[in-house]
Amino acid sequence: MSTIPTPLRFDGRVAIVTGAGGGLGRQHALALAARGAKLVVNDFAPAHGAAAPADAVVAQIRAAGGEAIANGASVTDAQAVQAMVQQAMDTWGRVDILVNNAGILRDKSFAKMDLADFRAVVEVHLMGAVHCCKAVWEIMRAQNHGRIVLTTSSSGLYGNFGQSNYGAAKMALVGLMQTLSLEGEKNGIRVNCLAPTAATRMTEGLMPAAVLALLQPEAVTPVLLHLCHDKAPTRSIACAGAGTFERAYITLTQGLHLGLGPDTPEQVAAQWDEISRRDAGETVPQAGSAQGTNEVGQAMRAGSDD
Repeated sequence: MSTIPTPLRFDGRVAIVTGAGGGLGRQHALALAARGAKLVVNDFAPAHGAAAPADAVVAQIRAAGGEAIANGASVTDAQAVQAMVQQAMDTWGRVDILVNNAGILRDKSFAKMDLADFRAVVEVHLMGAVHCCKAVWEIMRAQNHGRIVLTTSSSGLYGNFGQSNYGAAKMALVGLMQTLSLEGEKNGIRVNCLAPTAATRMTEGLMPAAVLALLQPEAVTPVLLHLCHDKAPTRSIACAGAGTFERAYITLTQGLHLGLGPDTPEQVAAQWDEISRRDAGETVPQAGSAQGTNEVGQAMRAGSDD
């Protein structure tokens, strides 16, 4: 007989969700609020007013008995992001959770892509997340508690035709997560990535209707709640879509020590399959220094065998 898991609750926690006027962000915000969190619902609104998407989500949360405020800042504007965080502090006195969800698409093959479109996507996805993380970082450090989720993508992890800008920005977020998780650990800040597959405004027209029907945004949110909870892991790349949940890893093969000789380039080419071999020696490095440690260790062992 299976036991019923303890419900994931967020009572007393304050969360900021960017890009929360619709799609994934909306579902994330509603779910956090339904489980007790107080929400800053952010969605870019150049002329923020009663009809702004964030306001509609706030109204829905309040109608259900929750607490929420709207914010129309663009994540590309560092000062506006700082003001958004101050809005949360003025209202509730803390920020516990940051969900970096805001995003845009400018899809084209690299040959046809304008550099302005490449830069725009990097600004929203990468620098937008940097602005938000920077604005909450010292608050979370002082609290000795924080949960940050960065929205990455399989397009960044594994590539996708026509999304060089999006993929580059999304993989950069994994690098940001790797370091922030290390730097935040001593202050109770846990940082993770989420790679969702969902039917949203950004994916309309990209997939068949039958597939889109399976990819409801709310089917991603369960793992988002896990990553935001007090008992969240850290430094994870969670993947989710259609109610299926996976975890991605960046690994390092054991490799092969070949030394440095006149024919080493040819040896690398000849031994490439062995260098690439995935076996029991493959690891998930705990820090970037693991690569150098492995390389130097093999070199030293090779020297002692001579």
